[in-house]
Amino acid sequence: MEPPQQLELRTTADDKQADPHRDASENSAGRQMGLPKLVEYTWWIRITIYTLFLLTGQSAATLLGRLYYDKGGNSKWMATFVQSAGFPILLPLLFFFTSPTKSTTTPSAKQPKLASLALLYIAFGLLLTADNMMYSYGLLYLPVSTYSLLCGTQLAFNALFSFFLNSQKFTPFILNSLVLLTISASLLAVNADSENTTKISKGKYVIGFLCTVGASATYSLYLSLVQLSFQKVIKRETFTSVLHMQIYPAFVTTCACVVGLFASGEWKSLKKEMNDFTQGKVSYIMTLLWTAIAWQISSVGMLGLIFEVSSLFSNVISTLALPVVPVLAVMFFHDKMNGVKVVALVLAIWGFVSYIYQHYLDDRKSKAAEGKASSNEISEVQVC
Repeated sequence: MEPPQQLELRTTADDKQADPHRDASENSAGRQMGLPKLVEYTWWIRITIYTLFLLTGQSAATLLGRLYYDKGGNSKWMATFVQSAGFPILLPLLFFFTSPTKSTTTPSAKQPKLASLALLYIAFGLLLTADNMMYSYGLLYLPVSTYSLLCGTQLAFNALFSFFLNSQKFTPFILNSLVLLTISASLLAVNADSENTTKISKGKYVIGFLCTVGASATYSLYLSLVQLSFQKVIKRETFTSVLHMQIYPAFVTTCACVVGLFASGEWKSLKKEMNDFTQGKVSYIMTLLWTAIAWQISSVGMLGLIFEVSSLFSNVISTLALPVVPVLAVMFFHDKMNGVKVVALVLAIWGFVSYIYQHYLDDRKSKAAEGKASSNEISEVQVC
C-alpha cells in the first residue's frame, strides 16, 4: 500500500491531468488576489497628490485673496473674476490626458443632448458666480481666520443637501458633526464685537458673516447637484466629463464676472487701484495671477477626488484646510486668536473628525462587502 502522502500527490496529479484548465485557473486567481494590492497602492498615491493640490491651492488662494484686499485692492468683481479666470490652465488636461470610464449606467445608454448639457453648464456657471461673489464679500469684511472657520459650515450644509438630493443617511456621527459645526459658527457670530476693528463696522461684519455662510451653503448645494447630474443627466463619470464640468461652468462664471465688472463701473477704478497698490504694480498683477493659478490647482485636486471617490469626499477633504488657514492668518496677517475663536476651532475640528470617522466606517463596510464578493468569485473559480 502506498503512503498517504504519495497517494494524495498522485490523486492531485490525476485530477490536474483530468482537468488541465484547473491549474491555470488557480494561478490566475492567485494573480488576481495580488493585483488589487498594487491597484490600491497607486490609488492611494493619486488620492494623496490630489489632496495636496486641493489643500495647498485652497490655502494659498485664500491668503492671496486677503493680501489683495489688505494691500489696496477693493474690487469685489475682480476678486470674484480671479476665482474662475484661470480655467485655461486645465485645457492641456482635457486635450492630452485620458482616463478609463467609470460609467454609472450601461454602455448602451444614450448620451445627453447638447442643449441639456449647455443649460446645465450655464446654470452651474451662474450659481458659481453668485457663490464666488459671496466668498469675495466674506473675505473682504472678515478676518481670514474667522472666514476660514465659517467655511467649515460647508460640511453641515453638504450633509443636509446630500440627505435630500443624494440619499445620504443621517447617522449619529453625522448629526454630531452638524451640531458641533453649528455651535462653532454661532460662537463666531456672537464674537462679532471683539472681532471688529476701526476699519470694519459691525454692519459690514454681519454682511461678511452672512455672505460666507451663504457661500458655504451654495457651494455645498453645487457639489450635491454635480453628483446628481452625473447620475441623472450625464450618466457617465470619465475624467473628460469631470473636466467639462469644471471648465465650461468656469467659462460662464468668468464671462459673467466680466459683465459684472463693466456693469458695476468697477473697471474704471482698476488702473488707480493698481497704481495705489502698496507693493507696486508688478506685485498687484502677480497677486491676482497667482490667486487665479492657486484656485485652479485647487480645482485639479477637487476634480481628481471627485473622479476617484465622490464630490462628497472632495468637499470633506477641502475642509482639512480648516485648522491650517487660521494659523497662517495669525502668522501673516496678525489676526486675533482669542479664546472664543480657539473654542470654535476645536469644535469645528471635532465636527470634522466626526464626519471623517463616519466615512471611515462606510469605507470599511464597503470593503467588507467587496471582499466577500471577491471571495465568492474565487471560490467559484476553484470549484470550476
